[in-house]
Amino acid sequence: MTDFNPQARQMADESMVRNLSAQAAAIWPQELAFIRRYELPPSPRILDAGCGTGEIASRLADLFPDSTVLGVDIVDHHLELAQSRYASLAARLRFEHQDVFALELPDDRFDLTVCRHVLHAVPHADRMIAELARVTRPGGYLHLIPEDYGMLEFQANQGLDPRDFWYRVPAQFGSKTETDLFIGRDVFTILTALGMEDIRVDYVVVDTVRTDRRTFAAILEAWRDGYSESIGELTTVSRETAIAYFDAMIANILDPRGYAVWFVPVAGARVPSTLK
Repeated sequence: MTDFNPQARQMADESMVRNLSAQAAAIWPQELAFIRRYELPPSPRILDAGCGTGEIASRLADLFPDSTVLGVDIVDHHLELAQSRYASLAARLRFEHQDVFALELPDDRFDLTVCRHVLHAVPHADRMIAELARVTRPGGYLHLIPEDYGMLEFQANQGLDPRDFWYRVPAQFGSKTETDLFIGRDVFTILTALGMEDIRVDYVVVDTVRTDRRTFAAILEAWRDGYSESIGELTTVSRETAIAYFDAMIANILDPRGYAVWFVPVAGARVPSTLK
């Protein structure tokens, strides 16, 4: 039987709160231009599916001051943090416990549906995207960040070559959890199969030139703290070796002479009226 939340332990770990904050800081400044391309009504209705601690839902509410934004997630602690952090926006921004595979929402509800950093962590991502399309109005937009762990590059450091780590670990971890940790390269095909229109795949470049090194390093630190134990359990890389790899990558990022990069896919698509 498929577990639709195979990374529940990692999602609930305190490291995920740090991760969501660092990822938002690193990605949002470039992502903003892609969101501004969407032709939204003056008072758009926006869904943030898998909203976590509300980092992006709050930014969307600020970006569109006449919008109403709903953030949904299944991690109650994250929702509680979001509600407390962004209480000043409560008139337009609310958070609910909901399953993104079976949203308790009507068809054609939202002008913009956002789903970031979730698709790689669940099985049957195509089903989730279909559910997101269901609640998006004809002519509305899907905005997705489907992570792909073949799109990270680090210099060899401390005698360790991160290419070996990223070649082995995501494939083995994904096989054991029934998830696709390379979904970034597959999302165009999924959107096409669902009949979406105006599909675009762009990239945010998180690197040691465009991104503050400490912010970039914080993402790797959170991955190390949240995932090393599971990597040791589910792959041929031990927990101790995983920590050593992560520490080497963090050192590469923090080295003023070093260069590292994460290419983050950002997919956008329009829901056509013919699907409704």
